[in-house]
Amino acid sequence: MHLLLPASRRRSLDELTDRLDMSVGDSTSKRSAFWMMLALSAVIAISGVVGDSTATVIGAMIVAPLSIPILGIGLGIVTGRARLLARSAVLVVAGVVLVVVLGFLFAQLLPNPINVLSNSQVQGRTSPKLMDLTAALATGLVAAVAVTRRDVGDVMPGVAIAISLVPPLGVVGVCLGSGAPALALGAFVLFASNVLAMIITTTVVLVVAGYGREEGTESRRGRAYAVLALALTLVAVPMTVNSLSTLWAGQISDAARNWLRDSPGAEVTDVTLHSETATVSILGPQQLPPLADLQRAVDDLVPWDPQVVVVHTVGNRVTGR
Repeated sequence: MHLLLPASRRRSLDELTDRLDMSVGDSTSKRSAFWMMLALSAVIAISGVVGDSTATVIGAMIVAPLSIPILGIGLGIVTGRARLLARSAVLVVAGVVLVVVLGFLFAQLLPNPINVLSNSQVQGRTSPKLMDLTAALATGLVAAVAVTRRDVGDVMPGVAIAISLVPPLGVVGVCLGSGAPALALGAFVLFASNVLAMIITTTVVLVVAGYGREEGTESRRGRAYAVLALALTLVAVPMTVNSLSTLWAGQISDAARNWLRDSPGAEVTDVTLHSETATVSILGPQQLPPLADLQRAVDDLVPWDPQVVVVHTVGNRVTGR
């Protein structure tokens, strides 16, 4: 731990409290800056989501201050300060409401909100997988180390980009405003997994570093750990399902190509697996092999035997060369 957090570079508990507790010091300035920057970050993120602009969304990630109260929750857990934990949690929840409401309102101004649901900024945040959780845990560890060391604070912009907080919430609001609650739920799972990853890694680092040695805090920490474990399980379940669905979709795509091997010019353009339906998009000639053959192949691959739906576009791909 001395290599990770040298004594000469270690922030004191008072310094951490000043950074992460908005009720300490000039609380009025801290809170006004937090809400102003969060609102501006939300507008930037939602604009980037609606406009399908990756650069704009990255800008919103850097501006967003939502990581401060999230890290404050971890500090409150470790030190047993229930008031700090509660204040930080209230700020996080209020921030979530603000960003989601702004996203919802933006969606009402769109001439055709359905088109937004298919852009890359939305699609990339509505089906989180286990690898997203793994990346979030690693990034949360970086954030925890950066906030406790005086000499690595300059990595925080990179942390903000790697562990996206405001953009998924913007997607939640836009999807709700566009009448797509299932997509909104997927984006919220991504946000929740990122928040939990930051809290868990911050808690681990602070405990190992010895910030939680106050007497009488063990039982409270134990309850907090149990809540975190339960919440992590709840978000890991849909992420696991999404990961498996992606794996099975790839296998279904291979099975579909094998099914089309005797149909010259036919190609699989897309495969999606949602609940009880596997949708296979095909570009090819008028006649296709019997669908029952593909259905049997999919039944052998996927445990719950989803119904295969083929979206068939008659024709062939044309290129300029």
